[in-house]
Amino acid sequence: MDITAALATLARQTAGWLRPADGREYGERGQGMVEYALILMLVAIVVIVILQLVGHQTNNVFSNVSNGLNA
Repeated sequence: MDITAALATLARQTAGWLRPADGREYGERGQGMVEYALILMLVAIVVIVILQLVGHQTNNVFSNVSNGLNA
């Protein structure tokens, strides 16, 4: 058996590994991942905005705790 035939056989045998196990098409699976990524980005943006709004207060609390531990 030459190398080309061996590679073709290997490719046919491993092609099933790349199929989604849940029976969905590739586009639907990718769509779900994009939705998760968008939700994660939205959560990250909300957390950043909240930290911008209360960041100075949080910094003061941690500074007070740190100063209390050092005293």
